[in-house]
Amino acid sequence: MNIMDPVLAKKLRILADAAKYDASCASSGSKGRKAGADAVGSTTGAGICHSYTPDGRCVSLLKILLTNYCLFDCAYCINRRSSNVARARFTVEEVVSLTLGFYKRNYIEGLFLSSGIIKTPDHTMETLVRVARTLRQSHGFAGYIHLKTIPEASPWLIEQAGLWADRLSINVELPAADSLRVLAPEKDGASIDTAMGQMSERIDEAREERRRFAPAGQSTQMIVGADAATDETVLSRSAALYGRYRLRRVYYSAFSPIPEASSLLPARSPPLKRENRLYQADWLLRYYGFSVPEIAAGGADGMLDLDIDPKLAWALKHRDRFPVDVNSGEREMLLRVPGLGAKAVDKIIVARRRTRLTLGDLSRLSPGLKRARPFLIADDHTPGRLMDRLDLRDRLAPGPTQPGLFD
Repeated sequence: MNIMDPVLAKKLRILADAAKYDASCASSGSKGRKAGADAVGSTTGAGICHSYTPDGRCVSLLKILLTNYCLFDCAYCINRRSSNVARARFTVEEVVSLTLGFYKRNYIEGLFLSSGIIKTPDHTMETLVRVARTLRQSHGFAGYIHLKTIPEASPWLIEQAGLWADRLSINVELPAADSLRVLAPEKDGASIDTAMGQMSERIDEAREERRRFAPAGQSTQMIVGADAATDETVLSRSAALYGRYRLRRVYYSAFSPIPEASSLLPARSPPLKRENRLYQADWLLRYYGFSVPEIAAGGADGMLDLDIDPKLAWALKHRDRFPVDVNSGEREMLLRVPGLGAKAVDKIIVARRRTRLTLGDLSRLSPGLKRARPFLIADDHTPGRLMDRLDLRDRLAPGPTQPGLFD
């Protein structure tokens, strides 16, 4: 099938555009895999955009919906049943043909496939599985495959999906159960949690038994700004998901107003910076030892400070904990120094075993030294009264600063 066929090209425009609202399509965590001599695809080669292999290289994915027809009428969704949008539907063969065609032209190295709910959840899930199984079995495709699973579908079908996909995901959609009941009454928060739990169990069992089942784990997405949930509520939900189901990632997608929207929805999108701050806070939860209450305390009324990142906000509210001596400070506190990343902290800990570190040493170990200087003691540096300056926040916040403060 020619991928430039006008009918197929029109479907592709509609269903690629319909898929853009799902942010959870990264490929991090998948295992490197190459096809054999007579097969197709790889998760190890370099691509051109959007996603990343385990070794950090950028790859591209074909990101589409199987169809944007949907039985559900979720208020926040552009593809909801009552939405007046152009509709399209791929066949299994068309998705397979597009994936292979784009791969052979070096446009992509994998597939992210989601769908509206058609006929029944089981029918939809079975069709998604058929796409992945056909690519793997009939064409020997060894590239990355991410399937969006349907929580209401049979557990057996989700089990089948994990046999062929690298990653599975189920969107929790909204952080609060009450919001889901109001804005998506046909969706059941309990069934979503149950499906995520079952998926987590299968992934853990497969790892213990050293067999293949969704080796890149599972992820989810939350829409931010469609309801009145605070950032603290969003992060609390994420922390619970990480702890309960060991998710690979929680993705945050800023609500985007849609045509003919329900009066239950806000008229405007939240600031995009809010989405960015949530990703930064999520990083602090997973890699820097922060708790949700600590992060939320950096802002006001449960919302993160939009002007400065959450790590700096926490540090400025806890000036009594600083400065930290890089030559003797505990790793936990070094991780809380603005400007120092986890990799830089690990390098500092290794380097200080051999010598006492100076600012010159730190500049070679961390690109964020300028922001970190007020919070650090080095062998040739003591910040003195910098921590007491009332304008320290303004000096460290993005934007023009007065020269010479930290020089």
